[in-house]
Amino acid sequence: MESMVTKFFLSLLVPGLLVILFTRVTFNHIVALILTVALIAAAVYAGYTQTWLLFIANAASLTAGFWYSTRMFNRRKKAEAHENE
Repeated sequence: MESMVTKFFLSLLVPGLLVILFTRVTFNHIVALILTVALIAAAVYAGYTQTWLLFIANAASLTAGFWYSTRMFNRRKKAEAHENE
């Protein structure tokens, strides 16, 4: 059985990394957030997340990943605008 510490650290890392990965794949940070939330909702429905601490860690990781992917998305858009000038 997995320990609570392992689940907590994975909850802090995986959702944020998934948002960043999906942003790179779909080229849209909103779609990436929706896909990641859908995956986490499926995991919650399946019973892999049992405590409020894990919900909070998932939400914090999603927020950090969305913030970073938005910055990355805006930087890319700004670089493309400067290229076209």
